[in-house]
Amino acid sequence: MVSIRVTYEDGADRAVALPSYETAGAAGADVRANFVDRGSVTLHPGGRSLVPTGLRIEIPNGYEVQIRPRSGLALKHGITLPNAPGTIDSDYRGPLGVIVMNAGDAPFVIGHGDRIAQMVLAPVVQAQFDVVEGLDDTARGRGGFGSTGTS
Repeated sequence: MVSIRVTYEDGADRAVALPSYETAGAAGADVRANFVDRGSVTLHPGGRSLVPTGLRIEIPNGYEVQIRPRSGLALKHGITLPNAPGTIDSDYRGPLGVIVMNAGDAPFVIGHGDRIAQMVLAPVVQAQFDVVEGLDDTARGRGGFGSTGTS
């Protein structure tokens, strides 16, 4: 098991649960809103907000954390993350915030302690980029978006 070190931001409510896996087979740990003033934010349709988690994390070298939408919020309320998946690099030590967007048709309130996203730990492989004169041919060739058909 890989360990992610966690510290609280100044003023964060330490009673708000840390990221947690809600089932034994869960790939993502739920992340919660942690408002310093213990308040809430209302997202109007089309609106977005940076929601604080009250945490800073230390991800081991060779890994990243991906921040992804929660499927229930997306389906029921249109709540999503416009940059999903958001990437947190192993050398980032700043506050963990989640950009949340309301793609639904009604205002949505995010309350203090609400589960707003999920984080997935993933290995990272860095590439070397080599300039060459040509690329190997494939069956797809130079086809762009939609070039493999409609279904």
